[in-house]
Amino acid sequence: MSTAVQRATMRAVVQHRYGSPDQLTVEQIPVPTPGPGQVLVRMRAASVNPYDCVHVLGTPYMVRLAAGLRRPRQAVRGVDLAGRVEALGEGVTRFRVGDDVFGMVEATFADHTAVDADKLVRMPAGLSFTDAAAVPLAALTALQGLRHRGGLTEGQNVLVNGASGGVGTYAVQIAKAFGAEVTGVCSPRNVDAVAALGADHVIDYTSDDFVTGGRRYDLILDIAGNRTMAERRRVLTDTGTLVVVGGPKTNRWVGPMQDSVKAVLTNPFVGHKLTWVFVKSDAADLQLLADLIAAGKLRSVVERTHPLAEAPGALSYVWRGHARGKIVLTGRS
Repeated sequence: MSTAVQRATMRAVVQHRYGSPDQLTVEQIPVPTPGPGQVLVRMRAASVNPYDCVHVLGTPYMVRLAAGLRRPRQAVRGVDLAGRVEALGEGVTRFRVGDDVFGMVEATFADHTAVDADKLVRMPAGLSFTDAAAVPLAALTALQGLRHRGGLTEGQNVLVNGASGGVGTYAVQIAKAFGAEVTGVCSPRNVDAVAALGADHVIDYTSDDFVTGGRRYDLILDIAGNRTMAERRRVLTDTGTLVVVGGPKTNRWVGPMQDSVKAVLTNPFVGHKLTWVFVKSDAADLQLLADLIAAGKLRSVVERTHPLAEAPGALSYVWRGHARGKIVLTGRS
């Protein structure tokens, strides 16, 4: 390792069992040592996602197949990170100590994280740690859902159902950046905010219904998951695509995944393309997002920030499902 680590221990939000976010504790644990191809990053900000909440709760139960059947294998939660490189593992040449980086990695609710260097990119100049930390999982989901799964092309009519949340706020901007005509669906308190992101049309779901509104769409990115498959197909063009991101939380076995399963099972029997997105950490995609940010075409919407010690409350708030944009935890300067 090229740079010595001065701190023997660090703060981390630790999970010993599945359950309410209230059972999470802030503990002192050893500072990790970066292995070959890794860097040690001092966390400056880490955002909170529904993904984190699912892994804390252990429901839907299918998450335990990967996360641990009886107890979580990973003790420290969090997958979004923005921070500063403090040490380099063997063979790392992409970064230098002092570089500001962000990415989708593991165990980010802690003062330090040792991560694979190839999952990080440098932060654009002028971007704050808070705004950078909000990007990875949510913006990658939006980008991969729209382009990789949805086949987004210039001139398409795109509907983002759930346009004011973490994924939705990025999806509206990404679709606009690639030349689509964008309609966002959100609650009345978020109409102006979604319009300010560049949406051409904004539907307040308490007073209007996109299913009966008369407009048809080439591509629907559905984060809210609050309409039936038949209703969503009704407003697609004849060759349109539905990309499922979220769904109802009512099923304790598969949770929001039930909509994704329905899409996959229905797809072979209809003329539309029905698919879903499972986000992947991809440095090329993350760099594209960084380039959009640098060009002024993409920005983060952060509703509130919390210190690391308030992670349990932040997770509870996100899980209730009404956050505007992202919630971010901040580390020590």
